[in-house]
Amino acid sequence: MRTVHFTVIILFAAATVVFAFQNLEIVTMAFLGFKARAPLALLTSVIYILGALTGSSVFALLRRSYKSYREPLDEPEAR
Repeated sequence: MRTVHFTVIILFAAATVVFAFQNLEIVTMAFLGFKARAPLALLTSVIYILGALTGSSVFALLRRSYKSYREPLDEPEAR
């Protein structure tokens, strides 16, 4: 199973390198008044990383909320 995972990682890395070399032209991206001129591969990578970071933080927030909802409330000790 480890070789399957390793093979998938190698194929994904190779596809990423091919994408980067085939998309070196400069593009302009505009969003909410901000403009960026950079190679398409660089902009795609930055957007992907930002999406991964925000997606994982939202997932962690939802998981924590669900976990706290499922935990029983602490009852005060009997005197």
